[in-house]
Parts: sequence; C-alpha cells; structure tokens
Amino acid sequence: MSNRENFPSFIPSDREIPELTLKAVLVGLALAIILGAANAYLGLYAGMTVSAIIPGAVMALALLKPFKGTILEVNLATMGAAAGECIAAGVIFTIPALVLLGAWTEIHLLETSIISLLGGLLGVLWMVPLRRALVVKTKLPFPEGVAVAAVLTTTVGGETAEKHKPNASGIWLLVGGFIAALYKFGELSLNIFRGTIEHIVTIGKFTLGQETNNSWLYGGVTTSPALLGVGWIIGPKIASYVLVGGLIGWVIIAPLIALATGLPTPVTTETISNALSVGQGNLSVGINIWGFFEIWGSQIRYIGVGAMLVGGLWAIWTIKNNLVDSVKEAIMGLKGGQASSKKRTEQDLKYKLVFSFIILLTIPIFLLYMWLSNLIAISLLMAVITIGFAFLASALAGYLTGLVGSSNCPISGVTVAVLLIVSVFMLILGVTGPGGMAIVIFISAVICIGGSISGDLLQSMACGQMLGATPKKLQIMMTFGVIAISGTIGVVIGVLHEAFTIGSRQLPAPQAFLMKGIVQGVLGGEMLWPYVIAGMVLAIVLILIDLPVLPVAIGIYLPFTLSVPIFAGGAIRHFTDNYLHKRFGTESEEECSDWELAIKQKNVTPQEKTIRTGLLLTAGLVAGEALMGVVIAVLIVLGINLTVFEYAPWWPGLLIWIFIAIILAYIPLREILNQSEKM
Repeated sequence: MSNRENFPSFIPSDREIPELTLKAVLVGLALAIILGAANAYLGLYAGMTVSAIIPGAVMALALLKPFKGTILEVNLATMGAAAGECIAAGVIFTIPALVLLGAWTEIHLLETSIISLLGGLLGVLWMVPLRRALVVKTKLPFPEGVAVAAVLTTTVGGETAEKHKPNASGIWLLVGGFIAALYKFGELSLNIFRGTIEHIVTIGKFTLGQETNNSWLYGGVTTSPALLGVGWIIGPKIASYVLVGGLIGWVIIAPLIALATGLPTPVTTETISNALSVGQGNLSVGINIWGFFEIWGSQIRYIGVGAMLVGGLWAIWTIKNNLVDSVKEAIMGLKGGQASSKKRTEQDLKYKLVFSFIILLTIPIFLLYMWLSNLIAISLLMAVITIGFAFLASALAGYLTGLVGSSNCPISGVTVAVLLIVSVFMLILGVTGPGGMAIVIFISAVICIGGSISGDLLQSMACGQMLGATPKKLQIMMTFGVIAISGTIGVVIGVLHEAFTIGSRQLPAPQAFLMKGIVQGVLGGEMLWPYVIAGMVLAIVLILIDLPVLPVAIGIYLPFTLSVPIFAGGAIRHFTDNYLHKRFGTESEEECSDWELAIKQKNVTPQEKTIRTGLLLTAGLVAGEALMGVVIAVLIVLGINLTVFEYAPWWPGLLIWIFIAIILAYIPLREILNQSEKM
C-alpha cells in the first residue's frame, strides 16, 4: 500500500459500536487530570515526560471493563490520558521559566489555565487538517499508537471487554506502580533512606596558568525507579547518549573549570544550609558538592543551551520536505472544501469550522498577551505570529512523534527554535524589558503546548486508524481532555513549587531553565556566549558524525545523578533485546512495529509479549513514582511531616534500587526463561 486509506481496521468502517459515550468521556477526563499531574512532576524532576498513552489505555480498560466498555470507548478514553500528558509537557517546559526569571513569585493559576487552554485548542485544531497528511498519506510507524492498538486488541480481544480473559502481562503495570510509589514514599516522605547518592573527591593540586587549585572528581546516582523505566522505554542508544552528555559536562568540562577558577563557596545562610543538606550533615563535603553544582548551574548548562539551539533547528531542517507537504495538504483541503466521506473512519471535524475557530482564537490570544504584558501593539502582532508558529510546531511535532514516538519527540527543541526566533524579533523591535521577556515566554508556552498536544493527538489518531475509530469523535474527546487538564495543571505545578521550589535540586526544571537562559541571553544581555557557542559547535560536530544532538544536550544540562539511572534502564533494555535476538533472531523488532501486527489476535510471538510486558512494567514504575511525588507534595503543603531520619542512610535505597533493576531485567523474560528451564 502506498498509503493507509484502505487499511483493514479492527472494527470495520461499516460497523458502528458505542464510542463517544458519557462513561468514556468521564473516564477520559479523570485520566487527563491524573496522568497530567504525574507527568508534570516527572517533567520538572527529570526534564522529560513519558507518553501516557500506554498506561492510559490500560487504566481506561480497567475502569470501563465493569461497565462493559467497547474497544472504541476504551480508545476514546485513552485520548484523555494523552491530553493530560502533553499539556503537562508543554506547561512544565515553559511556565516555570517565569518563576526562574522572577516575573512570577508563584504560579498564577488563572493565567496558567488560560495559556494551557489556548495552546491545547490550537494544537487540536491544527491537527485536524493535518491528520490525513501525516497518518494516512505517510508510512510513519507511530510506535506508541501501535503499542496501544496491540494492548487493546489483546486485552479486550473483541468489541467489548466483557467475559474476556485479561492479558496476564497487564498485571505488571500495577506491580510497577505499587513498587515505585512505595519506594518514593519511603524516600521522600518517611526519609528512611537517601534517594540521591553522590560524592566528590580531590585528586590533587595542579597549576593552570597563574592559579593552583584542587582537581575534583564528582560522581553519583539517583536511585529512581521511574528513571530506570524511562531508560528502558527510550532504549539503550538514546540512554547512552544522555550519559555521554552527562560525562562531557560533569566529568570533563566542570572539573576543568573548577581547576581553572576554584570551587565557589556558599556565603549566605541559605546557601550554607543547602550545602549542609547536600552533604547529609557533613558541611565540608557539602560545600564542595554545592560548589560543583554552582559551576554546572551557572556555566555548564549554557553549553546544553547552545547544543539544544542547533539541535532544534536541525530537527526542523531534516523534515523540511515533509513539513512543506503537510502545508500543501492542509491548503488543498481548505480550498477543496473537504469532500464528504461515507466511511465512518474518515470523518473529521469540518475544515471550515476548524479554520473559523483558529482565526477566532487570535482574539483571546491577543487579549491574553496584552493583559500579561501591557504591550498593545506588540501583543496584536505576536498573536498573529503565534497562530502561524503553532501550525509549524504542530506539523513538526506531529511528524517527529510519528517517527520516534511521543516519549522521544524533542518538542523542547521545537520550542527552543521558536523561542530564539521570537526573542530576536522582540530585540529588533526594541522590547527588551521584563514585559518583553514575559511575552516571549507566554508565546512560547502557547506554541509549545500546541505542538505537544498535536503530537500526541496524531499518535492516538494512528491507534484509532488501526482500531477503526471515528476521527471526529476522537478530536472532540481530545478537546474535552484539554479543557479538563487546563483547569487543574496550574494547581498541580503550584503545589509542587510550594513544596519543592522550582529550580531546586528536588525540582530542577531543566527545560524551563533552558527557556530562561535563552530569553535572558537575547533580551537581557546575560547569555554566556562562549559556552553557548561551545555547545553549538558540539552540536555541529555531532550532526557531522551522524549522532543525535538532543539526548546529548539533555545529558549536559541534567544533574549527572539523573543521567546514570536513565543509562542503567537503557542497559537493562539492551540486555533484554540481546537475549531475544539470540533466542529468536533479529527480525522481531521490525515485525513488532508493523500496523497489521498491532491488531493481530492470534499467533502473538513470545518476543512480542516480552516487550509488551516490559513496557507495562516500566510504565507502572514511571506512573507510580510520579503520582506519589504529587501526593507527597500535597502532604508537605499541608504541613504533614512523617520524616523518620534527619539525614537518612544511603545504602538501603541503593540495595532496593538494584533489586528493582533486577526485577526489571527478569520479569519481561520470566516466561521465556521458565520455558528454557523445562526444556
């Protein structure tokens, strides 16, 4: 097939079963709020989010099964989970930058909700005319769409989940969630063991130029089940690139800077208290670790900024032909009036209605910018530019999502490119004060949210195409999900900020820091250009040797202790894949990504079931830890203190984490290993 117009869906196009029902909508709204909160925490903590489509599908199935939900109702409810995750991703990449810039002292709930709503609606609307161009007219794999279709056709097995024997591997989602939640509660709330193990040592004094300073070597690991899961999901290659970025920033460049300038020392009461905390009561060790982090935060991170700038622009350039084709498809559809289709599986929202809403959205976007910045003329101009940029970001994010999946889609790279262009534009207009910086963040937030929502919408649309869903009904459900999460995401981030403080080691918000650095650099003259240029050169070198830029960049500006568990998860996935390849050959990966396989009911191979089990277990690890993080934040805000130790020991956490890693390696392969022993 040159395209997927005649794809034989699981539910035939001439058959109608319940889909957009009240119970499906209510479940979808609940999942939007729950998984949006979980990903908001994970994004602020680790700088990345993980697609909520797979765990969302399993949760939707569990909630709808008692009510005899159909497979299309479950799929539609999953759209709510997708809305929550991608709105959270867009918001945490941008809105916290306003706190880091000092424009906001706290999260403004109303403004955050309006920004989320406008960006989300733009993303949904722009993806309607682009659905056929990217889902139907291409051969993009849409990995998470394939995975969800496989999970639903396996667990539901027919039109409804009633009387169908559940897939045993679905249990592992709950197991992973329980383990990670219990671990996080013991670490953060009870404080019975330490979650981050780190140390710094000097390896002697050396003279560099006129200065003689200690040479320092830093290392550590955050014993996070969620980050193990993230590494397993993104795979060994990307996880390795993240670790390479961490090694470049923390093991090579930071020690050189410390040798040349010496370690900074804390001088204020607050910084001394922070040093005592990171040293777990040992002030001398804490001062050194604090100084090393100060070098990273004030200097090394800008190398990551430079690499992200080039990486984002390069991502746009590499798909320019597909982007142009998407634009043409949308324009042709508008001019042609969108022929009415008798096939249920080809019915979208009407193009004329969609484009009318897009044009009308210019008005509230203009009013929002004017309200937030008090710059009338600039706000009007930027409102129009926002609409156009939102389309580009939506098309770009949609294509990248179809290619590499929602979890790996570098929407932050798209946002960085937009942020840089808008910042330079504002500089040319002479708007460089706090109002200019704020409006740049507001614009980027709306565009980032729009791109993120459209990317996940396409992933779900691909799943719907396989299952035989009605596109128009999925688009309506996504709109409901956007409205639900937009009303609550500000509260979630506000609670997290009050509990942990955005920008702290407990909530580093690396993507928001990146946005802040670019705005300050272009409009405030605070950009450390030598570091930014070094990052740009590094990115160019990576491009020339055909290596991905964005994972390396995220490794540079993430704390090194977060890169290590991500790499560990990727290494476990490498072990799993290698075992499967040795046992069954090397063709299983290609087969698993095939659309026909996703809806296949019979003859599911052991290696396919193995990967599915691993995905469910790791999705549980991510969701469980993230949700418990939100619960603990609420406890902190309410003043409920359950702490057992002031300074917890490090070894229990490490032992438990290693045990969880062993479980992650064993559980997916358990059935195959047991069969081998019986032979």
